[in-house]
Amino acid sequence: MPNHTISVLVENEFGVLARVAGLFSGRGFNIESLTVAPDPLDPTVSRIVLVAAGDDQVLEQINKQLNKLISVIKVIDFQGVDTIEREMVIVKVAVDERTRSELDSIVNAFRAHVIDIGPHSAAVELTGDSDKIKAFISLVRRLGIKEIVRSGNLAMARAVQHSTENHRGRNP
Repeated sequence: MPNHTISVLVENEFGVLARVAGLFSGRGFNIESLTVAPDPLDPTVSRIVLVAAGDDQVLEQINKQLNKLISVIKVIDFQGVDTIEREMVIVKVAVDERTRSELDSIVNAFRAHVIDIGPHSAAVELTGDSDKIKAFISLVRRLGIKEIVRSGNLAMARAVQHSTENHRGRNP
């Protein structure tokens, strides 16, 4: 089943996230990635970006149901749309005198950033698409991952094309 990345602009109010997530869980779909934040230009609204795998027809029904929720302003399903997608990961990697230069090489190759250094570990931040994140994790895994935190997916349509958007209410 294909992954669908869906962006939902909602009124920033209590319970909206639970109602949006409930539409997916109520139909047996797992949300694989979820990111929510207030809109920096308008704090009365929030943007929810989620990734779910599922049948196109059922996800189309979920999109229609999302548009019926009172707090939903706009829904964009990025299926078939050329998008810019990014995730972030912070990885605490075990290092010693022997492995520190190897970690530095990996960090430089991926254009990552060391954000914290200790005597036996270093925390590295990396932003990129899902494949880049997976490749980085695969390489540092052999050095020894002590801790890892990964964000949900962020997505936006590329500027050179028009997406098929469902509008309701005001434009953001």
